[in-house]
Amino acid sequence: MQNSILLDTIKGIKRERPPVWFMRQAGRVLPSYSKLREKYSFRELMLNPELAAQVTLLPVNDLGVDAAILFSDILVIPEALGMKINFTDKGPVFETPLSDARNQIPYLNSDSSKLEHIYKTIDIIRKQKTANIPLIGFCGAPFTTFCYMVQGNSANHNFSEAIKLFYNDRETALKLLEIITELSIEYAVSQAKHRIDIFQLFETHAGLLPSDLYIELILPFVKRITSAVKAKEVPVIFFPKGLGHAISRLNPDIADIVSIDWQFSIVEAWEIIDSKIGLQGNLDPRILSVDNKEIITKELEKFVPFGRNEYKWIFNTGHGLLPDNIFENVKFVVDWIKSANWYRS
Repeated sequence: MQNSILLDTIKGIKRERPPVWFMRQAGRVLPSYSKLREKYSFRELMLNPELAAQVTLLPVNDLGVDAAILFSDILVIPEALGMKINFTDKGPVFETPLSDARNQIPYLNSDSSKLEHIYKTIDIIRKQKTANIPLIGFCGAPFTTFCYMVQGNSANHNFSEAIKLFYNDRETALKLLEIITELSIEYAVSQAKHRIDIFQLFETHAGLLPSDLYIELILPFVKRITSAVKAKEVPVIFFPKGLGHAISRLNPDIADIVSIDWQFSIVEAWEIIDSKIGLQGNLDPRILSVDNKEIITKELEKFVPFGRNEYKWIFNTGHGLLPDNIFENVKFVVDWIKSANWYRS
């Protein structure tokens, strides 16, 4: 792909500014998306390849971001394993969570045909998108997917049932993680075959486990997925939210870029992480709900000294955009990143 500022940045090529995109950029922050939701449910938008492609490209047109990220959900993997999920306004709700995983796992049945609509969406996006705008594919990391499958919803942000299972029945937990990983590898590699340009692995709940335990038991599953994608010559971004200082134990075999959450200093992350790994992040998305551009500007200016010297850095939020974020603020940030003097000449 020619003249992609995002792909150049991942390669460590010095560009005039950092690229900018946002996690959850194709969602409720966009007025155009809200209009579509008046006609279609979330599931209808996700399952219809033409509509999913349209939503994927909305932020490129409406915000001017430097990448499109596939409009889908990390919970397509549990659905492809035979679990039934209702996508409600308050989040996903599983009809039968795996709280009794030992007895329920035998009924999981992998059916990768349930993912075919996503590959069709990718094919449509590639035909419609601007040539220099890369398409980011993604998948939920095994532990995060495990948490939802066991807990059954996101109402309890501590995912207490999932953590109890992990400690009480390690054998069953690891067996479930293996099942998730195997299908996730097939899913991620299939995205690569349909020519996504970049792949991001979302480990939204890395911080629920002690970091030593995460590195020992969970990271090997992560590496199997990212290695399979990297083998297809697709660069990988890994988002281990809440992993904290343990990012120092990641290496380039895991990912090309590590996305930093808003609770950790981007400068400190740069100081402790492997020098061959680039960074993504990490504006606090909550500031985008503040009706004061001066406050937002002051926060953005804090990134300039870092971005002046660190070329392998993608500007993003430290978590997904929030429903109450103000569209004009998000657009303001994109425009500011593009027009600011990054002193890279």
